[in-house]
Amino acid sequence: MRLVLYQPDIAPNAGAMMRLAACLGVALDLVEPAGFVLDDRRLRRAAMDYLARLDLKRHVSFDAFEAWRRTEHPDARLVLLTTKAERSYLEFEFRADDFLMVGRESAGVPDSVHAAADARLRIPQAPGTRALNVSLAAAMVLGEALRQTAQFPSPGPMPGGVT
Repeated sequence: MRLVLYQPDIAPNAGAMMRLAACLGVALDLVEPAGFVLDDRRLRRAAMDYLARLDLKRHVSFDAFEAWRRTEHPDARLVLLTTKAERSYLEFEFRADDFLMVGRESAGVPDSVHAAADARLRIPQAPGTRALNVSLAAAMVLGEALRQTAQFPSPGPMPGGVT
C-alpha cells in the first residue's frame, strides 16, 4: 500500500502525512510541484525525525507518476479520496497494493486526475460541514485500508526498553 500526495500546499500537513506513512510502514509518493520547498522547516518539524524512516518517491508531475505506476505497479489501483465522491470509504474493499491519493488542500485534484482514478471515495460527514483536514482524512482511510488488508506493522518493543 502507498499513500500519494498530489501537489500538497501546506508543509505541516505534508509533514504529518510523511510521519503517518513512516510510522505505519507505508511508502509515500509525492506528486510535484508542491506549494512549498521540500526542505521547509515546518515540514521537518511536522515529520520530526521520521523522514529518515520514510520510503519516499518524488514525481515531477502527475503524468510522470502515472507512467511510473503503470510500469512498476501495473495491477495496483489508484484510489482517490475526494469530497466529490458518492461512495464511502467504509463501503470499499481495499487491496494490499492500492495507492491512496489525497489532493491539494486548496483545490483537490483536477478533473483529469479524477478520471484517472480507479475508485473515488469520500468520508461520511455531518450535514453542513465541508471537509476534514487532509492529513486527518488520509489517516482515517489509510487506517481502514491497513485493517482490511492486515497490513498494520507488528508492534515491537517501546523505545528505551519500556514494555
